[in-house]
Amino acid sequence: MRYALLGDIHANLDAFQVVLEDAKKEKVTHYACVGDLVGYNPNPKECIDIVRDMNMPCVKGNHDEYASVDDDCIGFRPMAAEAIRWTREQLAAEDKKYLKSLKFVRYVENFTIVHATLDMPQKWGYVMDKLAAAASFSYQNTAVCFFGHTHVPLAFVRDSVVKGGTYEMIHIEPGKKYFINVGSVGQPRDGNPMAGYAIYDLVTNTVTLRRLEYNIKAVQKKIFEAGLPERCATRLEIGK
Repeated sequence: MRYALLGDIHANLDAFQVVLEDAKKEKVTHYACVGDLVGYNPNPKECIDIVRDMNMPCVKGNHDEYASVDDDCIGFRPMAAEAIRWTREQLAAEDKKYLKSLKFVRYVENFTIVHATLDMPQKWGYVMDKLAAAASFSYQNTAVCFFGHTHVPLAFVRDSVVKGGTYEMIHIEPGKKYFINVGSVGQPRDGNPMAGYAIYDLVTNTVTLRRLEYNIKAVQKKIFEAGLPERCATRLEIGK
């Protein structure tokens, strides 16, 4: 059994399709998503439709939450807030209902998925260091938990102490806990513009990070045509 762990798709249909094609080539058998299907990019409805049609287990991200309601975008930067308001206008009532129905935390097979943190998942905290990861480990009931939100693929391990850093492949060892960011499909922020996702092989007990090129220029063109903020387009080519 091989799971593709996707996250922070952010309405980037072009990147999403490339990731799904790669997952098939990698003989992935199941899929799960750590949230933020929408926001920033020009194809929110199409990305929601794919996840929903695939019956993909998915948790709620902060962009998903605010796109599904009419509340003020508290805590969002102006660019992100503008993209949320634009996204709301593109979604049908059933799309918003789906986003609103998503849970903050889900158990899938023998692992957990969450968008931000396990200690306060609805507060949208960022896990970028060992101290922040330690707080989530205290609430983690499975050996492995996958998360997103930061758009930076990092992995944290708790044994006698918490360790963390970048990764390409991780061997899941008995007796340890792993809190793993799967990277971002639609808007990477680690300086690498290639779409990212992870594959969890439950037979070999390995997690592998995948990075893929896609047509960034095509997405940028759609962003400009939609009237979304220019920064949404320019940041894609630098991965920031």
